[in-house]
Amino acid sequence: MAPAVVVPDALRRRYLGSRAGRTWLQELPDRVEAGLAAFRLVPDPAAGGQAWHGHGALVLPVLSTAGSPAVLKLPFPHPEAATEAAALQLWNGRGAVRLLDQDAAGTCLVLERLNPERTLLDVDLPEAVRIWGSLVRVLSLPETESPQWAAIPSLAERAEQLSDELPADWDALDRPFERWLLEAALEVCQTRGAVGRRSAGDVLVHADLHYANVLARPGAGGDYAAIDPQAVFGEPEYAVAPMLWNRLQDLDPEAPEDALLARLEGLCAAAGLDRSAAVDWSILREVANALEYVRLGLRADAARSVWVASALSGRRHPGLPAVRDLPAA
Repeated sequence: MAPAVVVPDALRRRYLGSRAGRTWLQELPDRVEAGLAAFRLVPDPAAGGQAWHGHGALVLPVLSTAGSPAVLKLPFPHPEAATEAAALQLWNGRGAVRLLDQDAAGTCLVLERLNPERTLLDVDLPEAVRIWGSLVRVLSLPETESPQWAAIPSLAERAEQLSDELPADWDALDRPFERWLLEAALEVCQTRGAVGRRSAGDVLVHADLHYANVLARPGAGGDYAAIDPQAVFGEPEYAVAPMLWNRLQDLDPEAPEDALLARLEGLCAAAGLDRSAAVDWSILREVANALEYVRLGLRADAARSVWVASALSGRRHPGLPAVRDLPAA
């Protein structure tokens, strides 16, 4: 019998703070064993029996009965993870990790094995932007009759919801940043929300397509694939923001705001996106992120989001540290 899977310490620390998280951690070893049995998999001895993890999932390297490598993924149950199986089925391995099998609830997934040692974090920024852009073009699928689309939430409807939620949260959290930044986000809600627009160009969007979520496929071909989609249906420019709030230390410290805008323009050029829409969505996303970080007591992370949003808006927000002193995302 294979030894019980040890939950990585970083993943354990992340979820010990809530009752739901502690319950999930307690159940993980049994769920892993159930998944191994259901899909007729065994832990890969070449991986030393060690589990990997992302921000919100345990990932175990496994072998099929035929000896083929794969991973067994058990995500923490939260709304953003609920779209993963449906999105991966729609992409079917084109630009994204291939879904090989899943349980009925979509809470235990068997995925193709990618190379966790090769991500866009390790690629020079110009090349990382090029690879990212090529993936966005492939991942941006128009809606079809496939039943999986029912699981993908509307981005425009989410923007409309935020038009009510953001002001209430800003007040409840003691107005943690300047009103003009909140108003910039609310303007995006009005112009991009369900009431303000409907677009025939809406597509399936990988909403968390940052450097660490793009992994190389094994082999020497240099092919990369996306993981952890957190998918939505809407304007493809929504995908840009995570590439801005990560790798801030790569910006020119003498003119970081200009460098951030130049990065956004490079991302848009590589993926064929509209610059104005990318700026809009990125401001909205970072204002929403800042409020969530404040709610969680993560003031340094909130400062990072405020810096990115204000830089994109063309104004400097008072009281923020230098870019080099902002925490990595």
